[in-house]
Amino acid sequence: MRRKFLLLLETGLVLAGLLLGASAWKINSALEQPLNITQEELLDVPTGSTPSGTFNRLEADGVLQDAFWLRVYWRFNLAGQPLHSGEYRMLPGMNVQGLIGLWQKGEVVQYSLTLVEGWNFRQVRAALVKNEKLEQTLTGLSDSQVMDKLGHAGVFPEGRFFPDTYRFVRGMSDAELLEKAYERLDEVLAKEWNKRAADVPYTEPYQALIMASLVEKETGVPQERGQIAGVFVRRMQIGMLLQTDPTVIYGLGERYTGKLTRAHLKEATPYNTYVIAGLPPTPIAMVGREAIHAALNPVSGNSLYFVARGDGSHVFSDDLDAHNSAVREFQLKRRADYRSSPAPVTPDANAPASPETAPEPAATELQ
Repeated sequence: MRRKFLLLLETGLVLAGLLLGASAWKINSALEQPLNITQEELLDVPTGSTPSGTFNRLEADGVLQDAFWLRVYWRFNLAGQPLHSGEYRMLPGMNVQGLIGLWQKGEVVQYSLTLVEGWNFRQVRAALVKNEKLEQTLTGLSDSQVMDKLGHAGVFPEGRFFPDTYRFVRGMSDAELLEKAYERLDEVLAKEWNKRAADVPYTEPYQALIMASLVEKETGVPQERGQIAGVFVRRMQIGMLLQTDPTVIYGLGERYTGKLTRAHLKEATPYNTYVIAGLPPTPIAMVGREAIHAALNPVSGNSLYFVARGDGSHVFSDDLDAHNSAVREFQLKRRADYRSSPAPVTPDANAPASPETAPEPAATELQ
């Protein structure tokens, strides 16, 4: 009886060994099989997906075989390993083991969206809508409702987002990307505020942000930003009007069609710095770090006026006579390729073209 038991035990162990060997062979074959694709394909793994469900889906789509053995492999070797949501790039010649390696490392496909210095919030929202890889959750909401959704109720959105290239994965929402840009602006502004010059005329960082937006819209020449800020700060300190065309244009809103007239300069809006004293009530555009730094560290000097040369740079003058002379030279005898600001840098292909990239004719500049 004992001999019979031992014989049965030995036979069972042999069979178990054979089964284990066969299972190992099946699992290894399943892992080494090449993906059945002839060109690059993206595998979308939605939030909440499981490895088992994803293996089954790939088998149903004919991309791989033996999903059962792959599920067994994952269960006994990678239990507890999360499957990150997003898109994975599957390439011809890649085997299943290579695909699983991407899952283990979370190497999801990343996309990018560029928010450009000088854009207004309308342009930011247009860029978000245009990007098909972002989940659209803000469609149909007003600007104030957007800020409510971001958790910043009562905050005016203009200028409150930092221009930069933001990377994201499929499944991220437009609101999530905007929140990243909002937090980034707060971070940059706080750091620059702590390094501000001692005599700047601002009582809070928001006023510096408003000033930075004027600098951003007036010039894209890096070395001029501090000089532009210096002119504006000196004007504020002696009670002169800022008289900057971009604020007039912003106050006109969609009524601005590309031509600024003297009637516009006299029109009373909260943003018309030819009429109101001091800064406008809010920023008029998104600003980069350089414009913020310039607003908080204006270049000292005596100039109170500037006029565009036509190549994107400006002539600075200390008095009205010198300024009027510069106006006659550069404004009244404009060259054919005249620009009041530098030619815009083309952003990412996924970012919409700015409707304000054409040169803005200045009726008068800081007269």
